[in-house]
Amino acid sequence: MVSDEIIPSQLGHRLSQLREQAGMKQAELARSITWSPAVLSRVETGERAISDEELQTLLTAIGTSEAGELAEVLKREWVVLPRPALDHPDQRLLWEAEKRALELEELAIEPQAHLAFRTRLGEYVAEIRHLAGLLIRREHQVAFIGAIGIGKSTAICRVAGLEIEDRAGRRTVLETGAGGTTLCEVHIKVGPGYGILIQPRTDDEIRADVEDFADLFFQTEQLADVGEQGEGVSRELARAIRSMAGLVRPKATKGPDGKRIKTADPAKVLADESPGRRDFVVEVLTRMGLPRRDRHDEWWDASKSESPLEWLKSTFENINNGRHPDFSLPARIELIVPKLLQLAELTVSMVDTRGIDRSGARADLEAQLENPHTVSILCSGFNAAPDQYVQDLLRRAREINNSQIDSHCGILVLPRPREALAVKDESGMLVESSEDGYEIKADQVGMALTQYKLAEMPVCFFNALEDEPAKLQEFLHDRILATRATFQRQLRDVLDRAQTLLDNAEQEQVREVQRAAGLYVATWIEEHSNPGRVRGRVHEALLTEMGRAYASSVHAAVRRYGEWQSLSYSHHLGFGARKIAVEALQGLVMAFADYCRTACKVHPPAEELLSQAGRLMTSGYEDLLRKIQQASVNLYRAQLQQESALWSACLSEWGRGSGYRDRVMDHTRTWFEDQDRHEIEDRLEMMLRVEWDALLRRIKSIFELGDS
Repeated sequence: MVSDEIIPSQLGHRLSQLREQAGMKQAELARSITWSPAVLSRVETGERAISDEELQTLLTAIGTSEAGELAEVLKREWVVLPRPALDHPDQRLLWEAEKRALELEELAIEPQAHLAFRTRLGEYVAEIRHLAGLLIRREHQVAFIGAIGIGKSTAICRVAGLEIEDRAGRRTVLETGAGGTTLCEVHIKVGPGYGILIQPRTDDEIRADVEDFADLFFQTEQLADVGEQGEGVSRELARAIRSMAGLVRPKATKGPDGKRIKTADPAKVLADESPGRRDFVVEVLTRMGLPRRDRHDEWWDASKSESPLEWLKSTFENINNGRHPDFSLPARIELIVPKLLQLAELTVSMVDTRGIDRSGARADLEAQLENPHTVSILCSGFNAAPDQYVQDLLRRAREINNSQIDSHCGILVLPRPREALAVKDESGMLVESSEDGYEIKADQVGMALTQYKLAEMPVCFFNALEDEPAKLQEFLHDRILATRATFQRQLRDVLDRAQTLLDNAEQEQVREVQRAAGLYVATWIEEHSNPGRVRGRVHEALLTEMGRAYASSVHAAVRRYGEWQSLSYSHHLGFGARKIAVEALQGLVMAFADYCRTACKVHPPAEELLSQAGRLMTSGYEDLLRKIQQASVNLYRAQLQQESALWSACLSEWGRGSGYRDRVMDHTRTWFEDQDRHEIEDRLEMMLRVEWDALLRRIKSIFELGDS
């Protein structure tokens, strides 16, 4: 009964779960089967293997329906799909998928199966594998995305239980404030205890950070002319560099007359004493002592004088502010806690993304929107909801056909106390309760999202200072389960379609209708084999975002050969290429869907076949867009890394007064208009045509058009 693929620890863990669900203590179960508690404990921890007979004795003693099902689960042999965990909540659906896929594979190797039919069977198996894979994975994350200073981190700590309550009030583990407090992206995960892990920046990245820091003290006329406080070196990064290098500004003091006495800035003093900018950078790096900062993790234990959350808060603050002597500048911080969002049989982590400042069109944020196992919670303050950053992200997602925003997103509005009471109803009267204010604001949010076809996107209002965390926890639970319901629905639909195919496989009348439908679709394919002229330039998306960025962010990107966390050249070039592909093909894809619907009315028995053709078009189109996007990223990144002349020209513009960003954009535009870059666009256009042709041939191959 017990498969060789199931190791004792997996089986023991499942037996422990079933016992606890039945409300039985370990000693009670052991006594009922005349085992010692020590033996049962060893079985549940996986230290002792058990025979089939012993297993059956245990399951009978537990006596629940779930225990009875485990006996059947253990007998299953998985051939096509990977075996899911014994406690997987979708065990039945996945087993149905395994059986259906195996039946399809066996039918495909029968001698009488014609080529088009084998192709159809193979496409179904591939589809089942893909959808089952999404469902098998039970690790999900919730990414909170929003502008700096709106209370995102406070809400996360509230819902995650990362709060310390004492006589001083309620304090959060994560640093909060008016924005500019968190150094990097923070992940909160479940683990064996309380701990902190960091992924450090590389030495090259830190050197570039220190060079950005140096810009605060050299070429100050540039910063004054630009008149911007921006993302070149962020406040939190400058603060961490100062701490690591021992250059923290002393607190101001007051003289006898009560007036504040201005203290000298040690970093400015060091800059004034340095022979030049390069010497300043070397001195700061030396003072930071990077070689000794080689620790990547730290854990709480009972020997600590602080409580776990107090320790977590202080350690996080020390690392985040560069005050911990053993840790380098982090590119990512992970907080490990024993429990987080409680969602049966799923593992959920949370991500506090870097707050949006100036533009949300960032590679890290848009990657979250495309991750099938991420729920993106788009945060806004109450009065601005949905704020422009959120709308820009959704608009850009629509421009590149990211349909995942339909099922994997939610709006979180973070009102401050009494804000909702300032809302007026249609008669001009103030609302009587916060709930009434929320209702009116929810309607306004829906209206604003109508232009992105997202009027029904779920909205939650959460006052982190007054509301109970259960309110937001329930909202997050619902959003995670909604994504899994999408996976389940898609898989069930494919399994039902596959069953129809199997049921009709031997019916010659159905096959004749399918041949006719195939000729019908083949006509459309022949007429639309050429996607037409591709319009637009790939780099236009990049130039648009450069025009929105801080001048200091542009300079930071230039210093890093176009790859900066707030302005990535390659990311925007990939976006631009994908957007152009959408503009070239979206109309054809939609026309094909309409054509198939019409064909279903003409040839009703071919509905299943035409449905498969429609799904192939949709999934193949999405794959095509991702290929174009990634190809653009790779091609341009490789060239940009070698363009020392471009970067030298751009770097030379720093320090020449206002207009820096426009001058860099001019250099960038000129570089892209060079004939060598036209060749890259030609390659991308050729790739689009080749991939479109391959997609049409793939669709055509499932129809029986005279092959045998």
